[in-house]
Amino acid sequence: MTGDAGLLFKAILLVSILIALYVHLVFFTPSTGWALLECALVGLDIAAIGFNVMHDGAHGSFSRYSWVNKLAAYTLGVLGGSPYMWNSKHNLIHHTYTNIEGHDDDIDVKPWMRMTPDQPKHPLHRYQHFYFWALYCMLYISWIFAMDYQKYFSRQIGAIGLKPMNTGEHVSFWGFKALNLVLYVALPIYMVGFLPWFAGFMLSTAVAGLVLSMVFQLAHTVEDAAFPVPCAITSKLEDEWAIHQVRTTANFATDNKVVSWFVGGLNFQIEHHLFPKISHVHYPAISKIVQQVCAEFDVTYNNYKHTRTAIASHVGFLRQMGRAA
Repeated sequence: MTGDAGLLFKAILLVSILIALYVHLVFFTPSTGWALLECALVGLDIAAIGFNVMHDGAHGSFSRYSWVNKLAAYTLGVLGGSPYMWNSKHNLIHHTYTNIEGHDDDIDVKPWMRMTPDQPKHPLHRYQHFYFWALYCMLYISWIFAMDYQKYFSRQIGAIGLKPMNTGEHVSFWGFKALNLVLYVALPIYMVGFLPWFAGFMLSTAVAGLVLSMVFQLAHTVEDAAFPVPCAITSKLEDEWAIHQVRTTANFATDNKVVSWFVGGLNFQIEHHLFPKISHVHYPAISKIVQQVCAEFDVTYNNYKHTRTAIASHVGFLRQMGRAA
């Protein structure tokens, strides 16, 4: 099941807002106050496009037409990320090895943070539940200018090697990186000057990074989520795939239609991990069935009623990881 007309309208709306904000900031030079507000809105809109357009497109669930899905997925390239690296890191690895240390790149923030019981603990981690906000603000800019390149040149994500890239994938990687530098660095500096660009760029990327980080971390690094360890002898997990996805994942604010609209249904993360090829517009209906099945088979269905309670659980989890042996 793919997206509907409402999702298409939302995609057009979000992309149009980003274009309008970009044109106004770069070519019409608003006053400082308006410029800072608009840069913050750019950050929010980048995150919303990632949640609603790119994410469904990358999973092939945005549209029944493959070319539309590819177009939606490629919005990530225009925003600075690599669609190839995202597919490898997220679709293939994260969805297969959810919350497994050494494999799931989403929980690898070493050495700055300890995100699983199996990661080494350093004295700094005792305070990670205070300083994580600043690190999360750096996610997006680190993603664009560091992490994609590290994966590209090392040919590895965590303990997993990447398959060889063909010529088209190499061209796509470098082409999107060059396009992003032109659109978000070179042209704005030329039009408004270095310092105004730098302030606006850092603000927009900080907002985008914080929002992106929080939504994805609330899905897996909370107090009720599991971090399974494969058997030392067989290297197999105790739970079968579906149960593993439910136990390592959590939902939040599923009754809040505003949150669901903005985060592209990623607050229904359990349903997404069970049915990644189904568009998020169908998750509210699917969740009722999933909850019934979980209750029938005595599998805990992690669901935080409010966003604030999920954030509190994430903070509590970070505190626990920073102090536990």
